[in-house]
Order: sequence, then structure tokens, then C-alpha cells
Amino acid sequence: MERVVILGAGFGGLELATTLSEAVGDDVVVALIDKNDAFVFGYSKLDLMFGRTTLDAVRLPYRQIAKPGVRFLQETITSIDPEARRVTTDAGVHQADVLIVALGADYDLDATPGLAEGGNEFYSVAGAERLAEVLPAFSSGRAIIGVCGAPFKCPPAPSEAALLLHDYLSTRGVRDACEISLVIPFGTPVPPSPDTSEALVTAFAECGIEFIPDRLVAYLDAGRNVAVLDDGSEMPFDLFLGVPTHRAPDVVIASGMSEDGFVPASPKTLETRFPGVYAVGDVARIGVPKAGVFAEGAARVVAASLIATLRGGEQPDAYRGLGTCYVEFGAGCVGRVDVDILSGPEPTGTFRGPSAALVTEKRYFGSSRSTRWFGG
Repeated sequence: MERVVILGAGFGGLELATTLSEAVGDDVVVALIDKNDAFVFGYSKLDLMFGRTTLDAVRLPYRQIAKPGVRFLQETITSIDPEARRVTTDAGVHQADVLIVALGADYDLDATPGLAEGGNEFYSVAGAERLAEVLPAFSSGRAIIGVCGAPFKCPPAPSEAALLLHDYLSTRGVRDACEISLVIPFGTPVPPSPDTSEALVTAFAECGIEFIPDRLVAYLDAGRNVAVLDDGSEMPFDLFLGVPTHRAPDVVIASGMSEDGFVPASPKTLETRFPGVYAVGDVARIGVPKAGVFAEGAARVVAASLIATLRGGEQPDAYRGLGTCYVEFGAGCVGRVDVDILSGPEPTGTFRGPSAALVTEKRYFGSSRSTRWFGG
């Protein structure tokens, strides 16, 4: 029996475990390890933040996983030995024939001085929950949505947060007393798709949102309520919503697998420099955006390779970096961008304009995956 150990039960880990179970569940023993007891789709954090849902409504408990050949283990990983393919947790030691690291990216608030003291982050579930309590008290002044480091998960999310904040304040009748500014490190909101970027910039203008491209937030002067950008310019604020610097989890960095904050892997096969060890999703540096749909696609390639090895078939085609992202434009409408990062000489993105119909499609995107991964 092939021993497959998957570290992390996000998009990548869940898709990989499901695919292996469906195809070779009788020939593998899969240990799916995560320190959390439930999965939450990343886009649900915006819904939590603006009071559109509750945490209980969006949690998918891992105990619901019941797949042949797969054991879910709620354990905290304390060390990884990639050369020996050995993982130590707070509950024991796991030896793997194949090890897949899919632990995602962690948030380094300390990398941006003053962020923890003077700002808020909305990229974690806990941060989104806190903001759901903070936002009702914001009725006047300037709100800044600011990116503090790149790369970061879900590149459209800061733009979505700005547009949804506009809706939220308008519904409360206080929008005229508030300013909204968006600071991102790219020249356009969604670089692979000029059409998506143009639509977002137009929406910013219509909503009175100040768009500041090609800049990062270097630090916050919490005493003065001022955000200092990487060019030294200053922006006073009354509310700061930050996207923290991302990096691989501490246990991955301690393992010696990472370089410059992430794990280098082949963009074609997801293999790392350690034999039998793969890196999937946000923890990896392979040249694609850090978003769940790309982790899911990478997991399928790894799964197909393992299945071919077990069954003696042909190895799969190289990972192409394809992904569909749904973009909240506010006013009850969602847009869609289909991105191709690795197939051609340059990344491309095809845009479908915001509509109510795409709201339904986005819901199906989530429900289809929750059914596939968790059943019911």
C-alpha cells in the first residue's frame, strides 16, 4: 500500500485526497493532516466581514470526510523532514512514500510595523470576524484597503473589499461622510486580464474610490493613524484594512524546503528538489496566482501522476495554470475572469462582465466542491 501524506486540507489537499480516493482508494493509505477542525472557503471571509453570513453557516467540518483510503487527522505539524519524507505532529510520527506539502501561506503581521497595533487584516477568518464588529462603528473619515506585501492570496480580493465597503456604507447611509482608498502593488487590479482591470477601475470611479496602483504599504504610524507607502508618501486614515505579507508557515521554513519565503517547485509537475515530495497551492512558488482554484488544478496534476505510477499509465500533461475567479463588483453582481498563466508566452485572462447570473454560478462553484469533498 502506497503511503501518501498530505499536509494541509485546503483546496489542494482536499482535491488531492478526493481524486486519489476515487481512483486508487484500495491501493493507497492517505493521511490528510490539518490543525483546524473545519474548512472555510476564502471568499466567505468577505461575507463574514460585511455581516452577510455567519461562521457557523460557512464552516465545513472535516469530520464529515468519509472516503475510501483517506484518514483525516486533526494534528499540529511540529517538524517536516523532506529528505526522509517524515512528518512529526503533536500526536506522533507519519512516514510517507509520497509527501505533499499543501499548508498554504501564513500571514506575517510583524513584517509591516504598526499593522498589528494600528490596523486590521481581513484575510484570516478571525480577522474577518473582528472587522464585522469594527465596521458598524465606522461612520466617517477615510478607510484604506492596503496591500502590505506581494505575492498575496486572491489578487482581486482587495478590489472586492473596496467595492463591498462602498455598498456597506451606502446601505447605512454614511457613504458621503467616508472616503475609500485602495493601495495595491500592481499597475492594474488584475494584471493578466486588461478587461477585468478596466471594469474594476471604472467601478472604482463610479463609486468614488481612490485607486493607488504600483504601491505597497510599508508601515503604519499607529500613533498618528498614518499609512506610509513604499515611496515615503503618507496617507492618514481612520480605518485601515490590510492585506498582510504572506510567507510559508514556520514549520515549512524550518524544514529547509523554502527559499525567499515559499517552496520552489516545478511549475509543470509540482515536484520539489526532494524526491517524492511535492508542493501544492499557496505554499509553493511556481509562477501562478495564490488562489484556491490554482491549488485545486495543481493537485489534480499531482494526483494524476501518482495514479499513473500506481496503475502503470502515462504521466499527465504538465500543469497549465488555468483558473476561474469570481469577482464581487457590489450592487448584487459578480464578474468572472478565466485566467491562463502557463500555457502561452504570456498570462491571459478572459472577462465576463458582472451580472446577477454569475452570483448563482459562484454559489455553484462553492456547493459543487463542498459536495465533492465533504459529501451530502
